[in-house]
Amino acid sequence: MSRDHGRFLSGAALTVALALGVAAPTGALASPPSEPDLAPVAAQAACVTDPATPKRQFRGMWIASVANIDWPSRTGLTPAAQQAEYRGWLDLAQQRRMNAVVVQIRPTADAFWPSTYEPWSHWLTGTQGGNPGYDPLAFMVAEAHARNLEFHAWFNPYRVANHTDLTKLVASHPARKNPGWAVAYNGQLYYNPGIPAVRAFVQDAMMDAVRRYDLDAVHWDDYFYPYPGSGGGFPDQATFAQYGAGFSNINDWRRNNVNLLVQEMHAKIQAVKPWVKLGVSPFGIWRNAGTDPLGSRTTGLQSYDAIYADTRRWVKQGWIDYIAPQIYWHIGHPSADYAELVRWWSETVTGTNVQLLVGQATYRAGASGQDAAWQDPAELTDHLTLNRTYPRVTGDIHFSAKDVRADRIGAVTRVATDHYRRPALAPAGVGGAAPAAPNLTSALRGTGGVTLTWQRGATGSTAAYAVYRLPGDGAVDACDLADARNLLGTVRASGATGTFTDATAAPASTYRYLVTALDRLHHESPASNGRVVTGTGGTFSVIVDNATAGGFTAAATWGTSSYFTTRYGANYRFAEPQAVSDPAWFTATLPAAGSYRVEVWYPSDPGYNSATPHLVATANGTVTAKVDQRTGGGQWRVLGTYDFAAGTRQVVGVSRWTSTTGYVVADAVRITRL
Repeated sequence: MSRDHGRFLSGAALTVALALGVAAPTGALASPPSEPDLAPVAAQAACVTDPATPKRQFRGMWIASVANIDWPSRTGLTPAAQQAEYRGWLDLAQQRRMNAVVVQIRPTADAFWPSTYEPWSHWLTGTQGGNPGYDPLAFMVAEAHARNLEFHAWFNPYRVANHTDLTKLVASHPARKNPGWAVAYNGQLYYNPGIPAVRAFVQDAMMDAVRRYDLDAVHWDDYFYPYPGSGGGFPDQATFAQYGAGFSNINDWRRNNVNLLVQEMHAKIQAVKPWVKLGVSPFGIWRNAGTDPLGSRTTGLQSYDAIYADTRRWVKQGWIDYIAPQIYWHIGHPSADYAELVRWWSETVTGTNVQLLVGQATYRAGASGQDAAWQDPAELTDHLTLNRTYPRVTGDIHFSAKDVRADRIGAVTRVATDHYRRPALAPAGVGGAAPAAPNLTSALRGTGGVTLTWQRGATGSTAAYAVYRLPGDGAVDACDLADARNLLGTVRASGATGTFTDATAAPASTYRYLVTALDRLHHESPASNGRVVTGTGGTFSVIVDNATAGGFTAAATWGTSSYFTTRYGANYRFAEPQAVSDPAWFTATLPAAGSYRVEVWYPSDPGYNSATPHLVATANGTVTAKVDQRTGGGQWRVLGTYDFAAGTRQVVGVSRWTSTTGYVVADAVRITRL
């Protein structure tokens, strides 16, 4: 267990076989629009996207400073050494395609910036109040934003020290000046949450950073009232007697104290910088169903009762912008099943504007002494696979940075391969508005790749840009920008212009580039104008979808469906096989005579046709290629290489004339010059 992030249930390991992943119903056939099996499809996304990597996904890691868990690695490092270490953590975040870091900047009533309220942190120099020689917070925010990583400033509201001796605090410490504010409990010092002046002070201390620095979020973990210790309850009975008027019991009063901290802090942030989010990462269990029918089907420690954190109420009241419960147990845990808690939290945020992230126990993967489930490299990646069955889960935060780097048993690599293989935009928040589209002024191929330059849009508040690359020089489909497969990366906005170099551009390939703008809350503008870069040797590639204007023709006998999510674009066409000449045709404009590779895309199903005829109108006559559409769908399948003449014509047709049974499907074709 880490020294600064949560308490965990003990219990014997339980092996549970859980089938993860959701597939379309096998054997289901595409049906005409009037058929009832298409009724639920209206609620589904209209575009085909990579199912493993959504375009919008929060990906972050905690960087803990208390006890030098992550950064700085030890006290007393030179400013240059501290800065080099921190850049290394950001490099790691980029390597794993994360888009945020959550950095602890107020671990024990101290500061990682020149605070006007509290002393410099002991964890920087080894001496509380010791000036590190630079402004760490200004440096950290600037470095994160240079990589377009969100910077979530992690504060601990009430912890004063990991000891109980006030005299060990620097003389200027507020707890030394106000000894009545401090409470010794379970070997540590805490500010007393029940004193109104304490609540106001800790809010002011945190708001100092909000006002002075370009933060993206204020983040709290699970430390409100301290976890119960062996020496009895928290000693605040006298405080309750002084300030508890109107409350019949001390527990409700304590919860109200924390509720006020949350509610008031959110209001203060919104009044100053409404784009700065307030996020909380609480203990994973609110209450058990055995105690409260609104609770989860668990039997562990209850944060509502133990640390007086009524997290469910914060969500329902909208006092926070995101919640990232520490669901630090494996799938099938006997007391706190990960699957059950994801379900419960997903239901809890439903109907609210609060985003749900999941705190992941990356520190447990492959670590000695952990349950057997955590020795399986698939456990962590299975968590994220399970998350995808709950659309309200918008991302994950990993504890902590050193464990992401350690990658014991390859568990982090599995997560990155399975879920983070492409960049992602952070989920859009409430408020704000998409800025105007930028103007993509040039796209030039050079020795280092393709360099794009653009101008900021004329209206709106632009904070960042997203860069997209599409194969070929064909028309841009409305779904192209919804697919993470086309997202190259993001760039923080600076000034009136922007630039990006695509170092992965293949020299022989032709691409179309587009750029969008995003505001501070990640609302995305329409796409810029496109710029085409032709590959060396004049490589040409075009995609024609069944919905491409002027690119597809079919008789009324062909139905339209969007039933299967493995389609290309918004829908696809289908027809019953019959001995008639009734093909659906894809039309393309080919720039020159030559040899071209032809590929087809279709959603597959075991009930589809095993020998769907594809008619290819080559320069030497029509050739028929048969495709088994029962399998291999949801990706480009090579039909063959053919010679074509230049010009605009019907190039590929899908015929109904086959003796085999099952629908034939026409979805999309891709034609690439070789």
